Amino acid sequence: METFSDGVIAILLTIMVLELKVPHGGHLSALNHDHLWATFFSYILSFITIGIYWNNHHHMLRATERINGGVLWANLHLLFWLSLFSFATGWMGENHFARTPTAAYGVVLLGAAVAYFILQTAILRELGPGSALALALGRDLKGKLSPVIYTAGIVLTFVGRWFGVAAYAVVALMWLVPDRRLAPTLTEGSLRPH
Repeated sequence: METFSDGVIAILLTIMVLELKVPHGGHLSALNHDHLWATFFSYILSFITIGIYWNNHHHMLRATERINGGVLWANLHLLFWLSLFSFATGWMGENHFARTPTAAYGVVLLGAAVAYFILQTAILRELGPGSALALALGRDLKGKLSPVIYTAGIVLTFVGRWFGVAAYAVVALMWLVPDRRLAPTLTEGSLRPH
C-alpha cells in the first residue's frame, strides 16, 4: 500500500509541474506580464501540501503493523482527493485566485483532510486503542483543527479571496514541520521493516 501510494503521489506531483507554463521572455518581469505568478504560487502551495500528506502518510504507515480491506479503501479515498489537486491548483492559478476556483481548491483541501482522518481512523480501528500509533497520535488536535480552518477558508473566500488563501496557507504552515508525534513514542523495534 505504501509503495503504491508513493507512486501515485509522485505521478500527481509530476502532472502538476507539467501544468506550469513557461513565461515569454528571459527576465523575471515575464512572470508578472504573463500573469504566471498566480499559477506558480498555487503550484508552490499545492506542492507543499501534497508533500506534507506524503510525509505524514509515510510516518503513519511505518507505525502500522497490519492493514485490512477497509484501510485499503480509505487509502484509495485519500488518493482520490489528492489526485484532484492538479485540477484545483490549475483552476485557481489560471483565474488569479478568483472566488469560485479558490473556494473549490478549499473543498479539495477539506476533502483530503477528511480522507486522511478516515484513513487514520481505519488504521487505528484495525490496530486497536492500545497500539503505538494510537498512543503517538494522542488527541490529534492538529488533525482535528485542519478541517475547521479549511471550512473557514472556504467561507472566507467569498468575503475576500485572500482570506481563504491565507487560511489554506496557515494549515500548510501548521503542518510544514513533519508530524513528530510518532518519533518519541515509537521505537525502532515497533516499526515495521521496509
